[in-house]
Amino acid sequence: MSTDARLTNFVANTLALLAVLALLGGVVVWVVQRPYFAIAHVRIEPLHGTTLHYVSAASVQATIAGRLMGNFFTVNLNDARRLFQTVPWVRRAQVRRVWPNTLVVALEEQQPLALWNENQMINTWGEAFSANQGELPDDVHLPQLNGPATSERLVVQRYAELMRWFAPLNLDVREVTLSPRYAWTVVLSDGMSLELGRDPAADTLDPHGRSGALPFAARIERFVNAWPTLEKKIDGRKIGNADLRYANGFAITLAQVPSQPPTK
Repeated sequence: MSTDARLTNFVANTLALLAVLALLGGVVVWVVQRPYFAIAHVRIEPLHGTTLHYVSAASVQATIAGRLMGNFFTVNLNDARRLFQTVPWVRRAQVRRVWPNTLVVALEEQQPLALWNENQMINTWGEAFSANQGELPDDVHLPQLNGPATSERLVVQRYAELMRWFAPLNLDVREVTLSPRYAWTVVLSDGMSLELGRDPAADTLDPHGRSGALPFAARIERFVNAWPTLEKKIDGRKIGNADLRYANGFAITLAQVPSQPPTK
């Protein structure tokens, strides 16, 4: 066989192979696009065996309606995961395919620790999130935390430290505020307000507050240690405000005594 004939056969065979591949590709595309493979079911389950208290199938469907793109073969799982993470009360999502038209979505729910600023909450990881606070159970009373943007972890850390210090006095922390100048104000469960001054952690941009933990604790420790003696001196009166910003002590202001109605 001549060289020209071999070349002709090679070209013909190549073209035939390409035609077959194109035909097979067309068949594959046609099959993939069949309605049978459209995502018909989204199965919601808790991540790692936890329980979902706030997330429901209805809230998931309301969020993803018209936004979940593709079918069983073409859906982008990363895009789908990000979409499911926009559902209220969802912190993290994992998505996998189940033949032939189902997505299984495992959700990690937000665990609210406190209210954050005006209309957000903060979770147990120190992350701010938005959700309907009206969905909280009636018997759940969250403390109010306030602070500048990106200060969530520092505020949560200081809140935890305050809770540990005041627990022996049978006092809870109701509100913690970090001002834009990084000064602390605290309100306790008996209505007492504490002024704690500026946080040294603000100078080092330490989100966990390690750099300012010792001076922060020293102010509170001085007040807590003096509490038994202080209670005797005020003789049943309540403290309205305590200023702990002094280097070697603190100043208190007693709460006003409610006026008694005149006797008839």
